Amino acid sequence: MVIRQLFISPGHNYFGHHGSTPDDYPLQKVDTIQCVAGRGIRGDRFFDYRHNYKGQITFFSHEVFDALSAAFPLIDNGPEALRRNVIVSGANLNALIGEEFELQGLRFLGTAHCKPCYWLDQAFCPGTEAWLKGNGGLRAQILTNGWLKTGAAELVLAQRELAI
Repeated sequence: MVIRQLFISPGHNYFGHHGSTPDDYPLQKVDTIQCVAGRGIRGDRFFDYRHNYKGQITFFSHEVFDALSAAFPLIDNGPEALRRNVIVSGANLNALIGEEFELQGLRFLGTAHCKPCYWLDQAFCPGTEAWLKGNGGLRAQILTNGWLKTGAAELVLAQRELAI
């Protein structure tokens, strides 16, 4: 797996804005993010949002982004328009739902599919929400403290003990 891009944002543009206009907090591209167990990414809008929040960090597939861009060739948005934290290539993110996994020495728990919402039709382009159904990314909880950086990252699934 390769961690291709990392993003944080100090505020919410869409989350919690149902029925009103979005805010204008840009996603900031960074080379490293500080992950804090149970709390989120330091400096990101979901840091300390809620105890055991299932979306302390979000992952999105670069391969899915490439296919999305090909489906909407006249749109010139980058992956930051999707407002996910970690853009990766070489991983099936849906397979990590319900799994503990490790990247660059940090442990995560894949908690849920990052379901695309209607705001994506505004943030990226009309039709994005429907197109991304089932491939919106991965929400995860952060289980250990540390730094995640762009570059190669071996994906290690946690070993499970089988009850006999």
